[in-house]
Amino acid sequence: MAGPAADASLAEWQAYVQQKITERGFADETTQQKFMLLVEEVGELAKALRPLEGIKTSSDSDKLEVEHEAADVFWLLCTICNGLGIDLDAALRSKDEKNEKRTWK
Repeated sequence: MAGPAADASLAEWQAYVQQKITERGFADETTQQKFMLLVEEVGELAKALRPLEGIKTSSDSDKLEVEHEAADVFWLLCTICNGLGIDLDAALRSKDEKNEKRTWK
């Protein structure tokens, strides 16, 4: 299967991630292992953002690197949600509905 279509839904992306995780032999990772990888990828995203924000660092990065790190974060979030049986689209919609009813100070 090629990657999802350009107009793929969030559910289609979740299914694609699950298929690839299974094909690549990572389906047996625990939620804890997936979460640790997610935290690692969030750190890599932060590192890639530093030079773009003018923060001194020992490495250079560009927008493409930031995009790739953001994609890694999304990928791992999907793997965690898949492992827990969470429909990410439904979760986002439910949370947005809850937030719309909140009073923001």
